[in-house]
Amino acid sequence: MENTKKTGGWRTNKWIRAAIPALLLHCSIGTVYCWSIFSQEIADYIGFSKSATEWAFSFAIFFLGMSAAFLGNVVEKDIHKSSLIASICFAVGMAGTGLFIYLGGMDKGNVLYLIGIYVCYGFIMGIGLGTGYLSPVKTLMLWFADRKGLATGLAVAGFGAAKAIASPIMQGMLAGLGENGIWQMFLILACVYFVMMFVGHLLLKKPEGWHEPSGDEKKPSIIEVIKTRPITNYIGIWFMFYINITCGLALISQEKAIVKCLGLAASVGIISTVSAIFNAGGRLGLSAWADTMKDRNTVYKIIFIVSIALTGVVILTGGIANGNGNIGLTALVLILIMAVNAGYGGGFSNVPTLLSDNYGMGSISALHGITLSAWAFAGLTGNQLATWIVNNFGEPVEVDGYMVNPTGYQTVLYVTIVLYIVALLMSLFFVKSKKEN
Repeated sequence: MENTKKTGGWRTNKWIRAAIPALLLHCSIGTVYCWSIFSQEIADYIGFSKSATEWAFSFAIFFLGMSAAFLGNVVEKDIHKSSLIASICFAVGMAGTGLFIYLGGMDKGNVLYLIGIYVCYGFIMGIGLGTGYLSPVKTLMLWFADRKGLATGLAVAGFGAAKAIASPIMQGMLAGLGENGIWQMFLILACVYFVMMFVGHLLLKKPEGWHEPSGDEKKPSIIEVIKTRPITNYIGIWFMFYINITCGLALISQEKAIVKCLGLAASVGIISTVSAIFNAGGRLGLSAWADTMKDRNTVYKIIFIVSIALTGVVILTGGIANGNGNIGLTALVLILIMAVNAGYGGGFSNVPTLLSDNYGMGSISALHGITLSAWAFAGLTGNQLATWIVNNFGEPVEVDGYMVNPTGYQTVLYVTIVLYIVALLMSLFFVKSKKEN
């Protein structure tokens, strides 16, 4: 691994061969989280309800996780093939989405074009998301062997920060391109992101000193790798990850409505940007902090304890229901939102390094891919769980001209605190460091 230390030439520079390509890939695919910016425009343009078009985003997250799970071995064997697949699928999916939006605008209400958007944004882009998310992670950990958390946190922070970077650009494009801007934006960005990802694909390279087993060498299966530790260890990691995403999405999906409920409708945009910064900061900061810990699982214990404590206080004080006009309670709810965002991001960035600490680097891409299936299922359950609760508990009331449901949002917290407690118990009793086994 001596070559990983050299930074004299660009061919052996860890920033050029790992960090920069990782950011190019993740800052591109992370724009999937910009969906809320243009989902209403798409719905209006093609003649469907917003709820009907929302499934495109849910499918994208689902196929992100599932493609990562099933294509993890491809990433393991050849990062150049996987990063090229990611570049092509993401760009083709985005361009296809633009095409079907255009056709849907010509024939409003035609379900075939809605399905086309599902296929392009959900399935094709989803494959690009999954392979693109995985491709640089192992390479980063190999180049930055002494600071694995910092390296993976940097890339995953790029994924989280992509929304904050791309949102104003997309909003400016929608305003500047006129009434046909929605489909034109997708076609333009498909070209831009393909160039970014393709450059990342060309630059991405594992260090020369790393020996990847050849096809003639027998490599243990993922099940065999998992069985090198007690099976409960991996079960605990998977469910911790799943619960953290589910709870994060449940609260984040209601974030704008909760802010309006607090009487801060005029500050929704600012608060949303700040929460995105906390999300990205959690990805980088918590993973870098974990590099200094003897057991990386400690980060998850901290995330769950802080989330339980803050959620419990907001429940006991009725912070969301009583926060309008009360500076203290309003501040408490906003602190909860920022903490959940940071923990949500930190949960993502620490998964690959936690897995490598427990199971080694040999099959980390494939193992990380299987673990991302938790993201797939959480993507289908987190938002929908919170929406179902808000629709079935409490009654809408008007706050500053906006209809909100404070009782519904408070009820979401009762569910998330129970889930956080379950995750903490898994972290304490299932996920053990190697020294404890």
